[in-house]
Amino acid sequence: MPATDYQGASASFTTFGRSILSLRNRDQVHSMESAHEGTSQELELEAFQKQVADCFNDLASADSDQLLSIPWIRKLLDVFLSCQEQFRSIVFKNKGCLNKSPMDRYITEYFERSLKALDVCNAIRDGIELIRQWKKQLEIVYYALDNQRSIGEGQIRRSTKALIDLAIGMLDEKESNSSFAHRNRSFGRNNAQKDHNSLGQFRSLSWSVSRNWSAAKQLQAIGQNLVAPKSNEIIATNGLAVAVFTMSYVLYFVMWALVAAIPCQDRGLQTHFHVTRQFIWGAPLLSLHERILEVSRKRERRNATGLLKEIHQIEKCARHMNELTDTIHFPLSEEKEGEVKQRVQELGQVYYGLKDRLDPLERQVRQVFHRIVRSRTEGLGSIG
Repeated sequence: MPATDYQGASASFTTFGRSILSLRNRDQVHSMESAHEGTSQELELEAFQKQVADCFNDLASADSDQLLSIPWIRKLLDVFLSCQEQFRSIVFKNKGCLNKSPMDRYITEYFERSLKALDVCNAIRDGIELIRQWKKQLEIVYYALDNQRSIGEGQIRRSTKALIDLAIGMLDEKESNSSFAHRNRSFGRNNAQKDHNSLGQFRSLSWSVSRNWSAAKQLQAIGQNLVAPKSNEIIATNGLAVAVFTMSYVLYFVMWALVAAIPCQDRGLQTHFHVTRQFIWGAPLLSLHERILEVSRKRERRNATGLLKEIHQIEKCARHMNELTDTIHFPLSEEKEGEVKQRVQELGQVYYGLKDRLDPLERQVRQVFHRIVRSRTEGLGSIG
């Protein structure tokens, strides 16, 4: 959906928050003091809805070249941290209501979802480490061939070996979700490399979650029974149920997008988001969901280990380098050497992009993990 469409849809629903949050006033008579407190709370809850909508509109304004890049993923994590902090403030100010029905159920379910999200964060951090291993192979190729007066057979052999290791590591990750691959992974590694560990071994030695853990099933568990509150529940909770539902959806979408982008176990992306467009953040969120699914359907991305733009760049430049080295014969002609140097410069751009971006991304995922833990601990303490 084009940006103008969903932004227009959002504008048409700007009064939705006020209408649902004022339901509780229809059959109640308040004193001036309680009415003032209610109005203040309604404004804060409406502000939260608007904050989430603005954040997702901003994310959805990214063009196809920016979407699912590391900078975009970091922006997504910033959105989560910002919304989480505002939600935490709302919960803290209303902790006296958290033990009352049906609010106790809503807040408890949210903390259960957040607990499941911690496993996703662990798997994503391991996925980032996997990309870091691939980056090391690019580094070997780059420094073997860059700034050389003349390219000799030794440099070509070293870079070819690194490219083969990279291909094995990425192929191992692609096949890791099938039972056939599980039966044959060690066979493939042992025949390709006898004297040192392949990149594929990294996955089995340091994966934070168990081997039968499934990202798809974890996302399904996070989204289970995630439905908008009914009118009587909104009234009974003074609108707080809407805030919990909204934050639950932010959590759900962010975890889904991370799984879509970063390599992790059993990445099934066929998750359905059942959110009404009456929520002003619903249209941009659904637009982003559809755009990410469209990327996953592209022929060259269909079997990717992750939809992260930088992973696609690694695969693309590694393939080009492999094709080029297969055609090399010594002594190198001036034309062929120029072609090699051009490909090396392209590879260098990908390498330096990863070098500067992976560490900040990992720190941000760790920050999300700890923020979820802190919020959950504080919230559970509030409800005893």
